[in-house]
Amino acid sequence: MRRNAALALVTSAVCVLVATSVPGPANASKGDPADLLVKARPALLHSSPKDAYVRQGLIEGQGGLRYTTYTRTYAGLPVYGGDFVVVSAATGEVLSTSVSQDSALDVATTPKLGAAEAVRVARSQLPEISSVTTPRLVVMAQGRGRLAYEVIVNGAIRGRQSKLHVFVDALTGAVAEKSDEVREGLGNSYYNGNPVTIGTSGGGASFTMVDPVRRGVRCGGQNGAAFTGTDDNWGNGTGTNFETACVDVLYAIDTEWDMLKNWLGRNGFNGAGDGYPARVGLNDVNAYWTGAYTAFGRTSDNRRQVTSMDVVAHEYGHAVFATTPGLDLGDNEKAILNESTGDIFAALTEQYANQPATLDPPDYIVGEELDISGTGPLRYMYKPSLSPGDPDCFSSAVPTMFPQIGAGVQNHWFYLLAEGSNPTNGQPPSPTCDSSTIVGLGARKAGQIYMGTLLRKTSVWPHTAARRASLQAALDLFPASCLEYNTVKAAWNAVRVPARAGEPYTCDFSVAVNPAAATAQPGQQVSVTVTSAVVSGAPQEISLRAKGLPPGMTASFSPASITTGATSTLTFTVGASTAPGTYAITVVGDGVALDHTATLTLTVAP
Repeated sequence: MRRNAALALVTSAVCVLVATSVPGPANASKGDPADLLVKARPALLHSSPKDAYVRQGLIEGQGGLRYTTYTRTYAGLPVYGGDFVVVSAATGEVLSTSVSQDSALDVATTPKLGAAEAVRVARSQLPEISSVTTPRLVVMAQGRGRLAYEVIVNGAIRGRQSKLHVFVDALTGAVAEKSDEVREGLGNSYYNGNPVTIGTSGGGASFTMVDPVRRGVRCGGQNGAAFTGTDDNWGNGTGTNFETACVDVLYAIDTEWDMLKNWLGRNGFNGAGDGYPARVGLNDVNAYWTGAYTAFGRTSDNRRQVTSMDVVAHEYGHAVFATTPGLDLGDNEKAILNESTGDIFAALTEQYANQPATLDPPDYIVGEELDISGTGPLRYMYKPSLSPGDPDCFSSAVPTMFPQIGAGVQNHWFYLLAEGSNPTNGQPPSPTCDSSTIVGLGARKAGQIYMGTLLRKTSVWPHTAARRASLQAALDLFPASCLEYNTVKAAWNAVRVPARAGEPYTCDFSVAVNPAAATAQPGQQVSVTVTSAVVSGAPQEISLRAKGLPPGMTASFSPASITTGATSTLTFTVGASTAPGTYAITVVGDGVALDHTATLTLTVAP
């Protein structure tokens, strides 16, 4: 089983360190390996003498992996951005960590700004206000720390509900960060054919659109009450009927719920067997997740409700993002990755449903069934730039983009991970930003890796953190293979998301040539042996080729592809026209994410 060398040293030292007076995390489970690791306060947690830890929960994931989540306090104040996740195997061995914080905190905890002034600043961030919470003093894990007030402002913006978390610098009064919990996104079914089966409750002459199996799932109007009827036949199949909209919503919820369970090993949207209500009939060209329920509006021409399978799955994808470690509060870059998460779960739900071409076949296009504003689909995951302004590749401009635009980068990464750059299953090609060629892992395996990534999510969550977490997820989920790790890495490289400090080691290999020098005359053949070895990780498949051959010379490998650790025979055929001389021939071992070379000195004698 692979694990970080620092973790191995820490866990081996725990038997000594736990006997000291260092306090363990609050809510700790006696003897739990994750808690023992935290009690040892290894350097990777960036602890300060004023830190304390609180164990928040344990999430069971795919392959028996256990994700234990922790929060941090500093001098008794909550630390925003100080949370972390410890990942353990079913056997109890600690495999990896995902730590949001980059350095130990050292900050004064006496504010210069009054709480009333913090409220005034926070209120100025929302045009329509219904209520404001009492300010809470926190430490933000920015550099050595930043003292701030957290104020929650409830109200509305552009006609939709808002629950805005505003962090006000407790020394200067500047807005340090703000984040909205409400994520704007976009029987007889309208989108999914007829008839479809949905979960409802009741009997006799009294029925409701309340799912009897999926706890918390129901559908109704904007007042929050589930629709009722005298029979169990719902809607009329038209695009403007609200019962029909609920049929489509419940059908999509059922499909996504089953996909989460059967493909990704998650129990309900929150991982604990719970779902969330849906409300249709919103008088707006929109759909959104509020943190407690989803709301669905209409298209701009008022002919359809925005309740296609991908839009519904997108909004409930926000529910998954909000209920994994690190939650959904954070800066704009985290909001971008949240928006992309909705698209990823929409694509996974369509892939799982696998509807025929006459309905909504599986694709990686968002909102193609809606034409919500009369301008076609909302986003294209295989080539985001097909929507004007959406980026295919990461750059310094992406973190400040509007979330629905910036989502293109991670969408592109996920498509490459699932389908590759040149799919052979009918999906469209996807140009890479580094001109590389990638073979996809399939939607299900890509979804498993992304779910493992979300279970490592922390409150501070840029693209580079998602990259690092996804690489570790691939290693922990597929410990006997390098294919998944290498493909994850190649896909991130292909969209130009840079590496982040602390990334897990690579699945690496080496190649060599024996002997390293050979001689042949024109008209002759000479053979050498190409050897390979695993440097780190598991064996992987590599293809072999030769470069730098002079005119008239050919090279052949037997076999042309090998698993690292194996050998191949390289045979050179020297043509009669090959000029005498000494040539440096490069032998290339082409892996999924890395290439390695060896040099052979070949002399063509007169």
